[in-house]
Amino acid sequence: MPLEVLHSPSEWKARFGPRGTGSVLTVGNFDGLHLGHQRILHDVVERARSRNAVSTVVTFDPPPLKLLRPEAAPPRISTLTQRLEGFRHAGLDAALVVHFDAAFAKVSAEDFIRKILLDQVGMRAILVGENFRFGHRHLGDTRLLAELGRAQGFNVEIVPPMLCRGEIVSSTAIRREVAEGRVSRAARLLGRPFVLTGEIRRGTGMGNKFVFPTLNLAPEQELLPGQGVYVTETTVEGRLWRSATNVGRRPTFNGASLSVESHLFGFSESRTAGRMEIHFWKRLRDEKKFSGPEELRGQITLDIARAKAFFNRLERAHRAQQSA
Repeated sequence: MPLEVLHSPSEWKARFGPRGTGSVLTVGNFDGLHLGHQRILHDVVERARSRNAVSTVVTFDPPPLKLLRPEAAPPRISTLTQRLEGFRHAGLDAALVVHFDAAFAKVSAEDFIRKILLDQVGMRAILVGENFRFGHRHLGDTRLLAELGRAQGFNVEIVPPMLCRGEIVSSTAIRREVAEGRVSRAARLLGRPFVLTGEIRRGTGMGNKFVFPTLNLAPEQELLPGQGVYVTETTVEGRLWRSATNVGRRPTFNGASLSVESHLFGFSESRTAGRMEIHFWKRLRDEKKFSGPEELRGQITLDIARAKAFFNRLERAHRAQQSA
């Protein structure tokens, strides 16, 4: 059964209520859909299957902090489209995307559970992390959730945090690693490379004219990797190309605005429009100002060689793993 995307609790009730099986669900922003999120979603699907219930994720757009305290809201790792794709990949039946506005922010913790999750989304069980907060002013916590579960007859499962090499996997940790350019560490926490998506936009033409041809991305994400050069893979029209990507201001050409430019190995087309996504594997170096195009071209030639060597090592490791 494909994922159904719904936009109100009443819509969920109209679609799935007649089944009479209720839901097993989780609630959260799920920004980045990291390994910890993936474990919760996996468990939701498994618990729902055992009960013949509807596996459901309840998420918010925009994230609550964007409305309540925009100055404190962190940059988003992923777009709603990316989150929905992650929910599909996890095998969920339904994603309830709640529009978070001033009225919804005033819903009390008890009403959120009783009037929304129980009465309209048919909650039979809920799985959340230890730091889960809900309701007006975030007054609801896992202790209140457990009390309501005992009183109202639904199961509550508190999922402990996931550790990766001794570090708690969290969206906060991923934002830090990406912002500081440590995309390899971020990939370990995400369970996959960090990805930027967006439209191809027309660049200045300096790269094509003097150095190497590039495609320029207008990122949809709020979070960008720290300025520098990266080993990447870039998807254009469904085809994946190995690439090297610069995130920066092109100081050699006295650039001012921040740009994301990818040189795709073996790609010879000239494009100024269309969809594009960039998968960040490894940081190669900081961005720096060179004496001119020739020195920059020499450095980029080395960057490309290092990127190709990285992919060759990756291929060898993959073949060795398959033959083991």
